[in-house]
Amino acid sequence: MKEYRAIRKKVDFLTMCKTPELVTEATLLPVEILGVDAAILFSDILIPVEAMGLEVRFTEKRGPVFSNPVRSESGLEGLSILNLPESVERMPFIKESIRLILEALDNRLPLIGFSGAPFTLATYMIEGETSKNFTWIKRIMYDNPAFLHKLLDKITTTIINYLEMQINAGVHAVQLFDTWAGSLGPVDYQEFALPYTERVIKGIKETGCPIILFANGVSSILEFMGNSGADVAGLDWRIDIGDARKRVGNMVALQGNLDPCVLYARPPVIKKYAKNILDRYGSGPGHIFNLGHGILPDTPVEHAKALIEIVHEESGKR
Repeated sequence: MKEYRAIRKKVDFLTMCKTPELVTEATLLPVEILGVDAAILFSDILIPVEAMGLEVRFTEKRGPVFSNPVRSESGLEGLSILNLPESVERMPFIKESIRLILEALDNRLPLIGFSGAPFTLATYMIEGETSKNFTWIKRIMYDNPAFLHKLLDKITTTIINYLEMQINAGVHAVQLFDTWAGSLGPVDYQEFALPYTERVIKGIKETGCPIILFANGVSSILEFMGNSGADVAGLDWRIDIGDARKRVGNMVALQGNLDPCVLYARPPVIKKYAKNILDRYGSGPGHIFNLGHGILPDTPVEHAKALIEIVHEESGKR
């Protein structure tokens, strides 16, 4: 989106995430240009990790890179656990950004906040950057599970308070992104991811705010997500949404799950794939149409707009 690139030319990514006026501008772009049904707070899942005491920089080629990955007891002990007042003090830009966005939205659309899930944040903190094989976190997971559990405990408390800060500031729902959950088999997921995710969900549910749980590589853990307490399970594109609905029944609503690469195709092809997802889900409520992962940077804007128009049109027929 050229409008987003124009904003990015002004400042680096981290500065952008910490500048409420720019966060507001970036958050509103999809609302104003694409016609989406909800606004999503412009931020990054690693913002609370930096507030815990890790130095992160965002590079063009490697993405987020930590100069001090957490792989030792001293590194673990040096991390802060953010309680609610500290979250506001260390990340005042989040609260101010939400205030400005809500003011601009003027009750036209809901605003969704978010955070990374505990296991995904732990993966970044231990690996030090995006990983393909997850060798560092899995080495620690199998050799020193107590260390990983202590780290996950700190992260979980921080996430609960970070999301509560967003809720107190006025977001209407929150989403928990477990991007790297699919790197775990079912046994390890039940020990190192699910209990901490459920703790976050339980904490947020006590506020009355709806919560969406997204996991990449959802197929082997879908039933766990359905029983997690989340209101909505976000699906990646690798699972058939009709089969997913049969597996979870009415435990959760489903969000998804178009392959983001479909948006490189012409609108008739986009319509074919979008309609297939709607058909596979079937009739009745409980489906939030979305991509099965984040939109790709070079997606043609007109194709994204076409998708939204297609979904609105096709949904209106059901």
